[in-house]
Parts: sequence; C-alpha cells; structure tokens
Amino acid sequence: METPVISSFTRSEAASVYEPAEDSFLLIDALEKDLSEIAKRRPTICLEVGSGSGVVSAAVAKALGHTCYCLATDINKKAAEMTKRTCETNNADVDVLVNDLVECLADRLRNQVDLLIFNPPYVVTPSEEIHSGELLTRSWAGGIKGREVMDRLAPHYSEFFGKDSKTSSSISVHVARFVFIAQ
Repeated sequence: METPVISSFTRSEAASVYEPAEDSFLLIDALEKDLSEIAKRRPTICLEVGSGSGVVSAAVAKALGHTCYCLATDINKKAAEMTKRTCETNNADVDVLVNDLVECLADRLRNQVDLLIFNPPYVVTPSEEIHSGELLTRSWAGGIKGREVMDRLAPHYSEFFGKDSKTSSSISVHVARFVFIAQ
C-alpha cells in the first residue's frame, strides 16, 4: 500500500488538525498487511471515522481503487478540509463529511458498510476535553480510560454491517485501532 503524500499543514491547520504520527502509519501498515484479505472480499463501501489529515483514507482509497466507494468523517471542519486536500493530492477518490462520529450516517449506511476504519482518540484525559477542548486536543483526547470516544461508536458497529456478515470474527485490532471487515 502506497504511503500518501501529505499536504503541508498551514499554521492554522497545525493548531487544530492531528498531524499523521506513528499511530497513523501503523494503521496504514496494518491495513496493508490485511489488504489481500480485504480485496478478496471486494468491499463496495469503506467508511473512515475521524479521518484527521486524511492519510489513512487516501491510502485505502488508492489501494482499493474505484471499485469501492470511500467516505470519511471528522467532527473538525479543518480536518475534513485537510482530508479532502490529502485525498486530492494523492488522486484518491474520497467523499468527506463534517460529522460527529456516524451521527448522520447510521440510517443511510445501515447494513451496507464493508470496511469501517477508526483510529480513535485514546489519550486518557478528563471527559471535558472531549467536548469542550481545543480542536487539536479533541483529536487525541480519549476521556476516562482513553475509551470514551471509542465507546460512543461501539454500539453502532453492528448496525453498519449486513445481517449475514460475521463481524465478530472479522475484527482486526492493531495498536488499539480498529478495522472492521464484513464477510
């Protein structure tokens, strides 16, 4: 899987968008490791929640090509703009939405997602930092036990995959990041 070219961050973006770091690249490496299995299942819809800079979305969209519709969400408007720019720079076709996790998508994508990618904020912080902190802080603030954001999305996992999929047996966990592949 090709590592995407990362557009240079402006000062404003650097102050509010999570720059790709080790965890971003470890997630790309994990996806690359699973790429043949993912491709074998011929995903048609891929959703990345919390896309940040867009480096993961761009890598996945390039690797899967035009056979898979790729969608990315981020609560941060500047991150969504950065995701779009990173994807355009890398000729990766990804639609980007400003959205809190999957709030506006749950009904529309119910039983239709083949690949769900989530690199959740995981740093242990006070809960308040998740909701009222600066945008950059919110990108890594995981709340109590570093799991609050992840735990908000978890109840929706099964809603996205078709009833016939075996999601529980299709979970790859890499470096506390989650990649769900519907069978």
